[in-house]
Amino acid sequence: MHNTEAYGVIHLSIDDVAAMTTIENQAHTHPWTEAVIADCFGPLYRTIGIMQQGELLGFAIVQQIIDEATLLDICVAPAYQGQGLGLLLIRHLLSEAKQAQAVVMMLEVRESNTSAKGLYEKVGFSESGRRKNYYQTSNGNEDAILMDKPL
Repeated sequence: MHNTEAYGVIHLSIDDVAAMTTIENQAHTHPWTEAVIADCFGPLYRTIGIMQQGELLGFAIVQQIIDEATLLDICVAPAYQGQGLGLLLIRHLLSEAKQAQAVVMMLEVRESNTSAKGLYEKVGFSESGRRKNYYQTSNGNEDAILMDKPL
């Protein structure tokens, strides 16, 4: 694991969509499109990224409506996974959500994504429900695990 203090967490802008899309395509089996990512900028969204020497290594998107924050996407470039960057992103988002007076953060995760579930459990998320057959897979569908964390 690298020293995560060497990485800078910044707020991203619409100008970062191309770099975000590249990471999204590398890291996810069913990635969001560039247009969907571009729609995640505006007053209801917080979009942060981790930069190192001008290179975007990962990002996360939260939507907050009144006092409920929802983690919509978190993505770290495959070459940088396993180095604590996802943990850095999620902790930063939780802190910002608290500052913005959110009382809960919610998310959904593929049932098969055990590393992501482990990350979320590490920072205090717990399973709150399921969406049966929600996500497409290469050979069918799998459940979405709903998780939340009181803030």
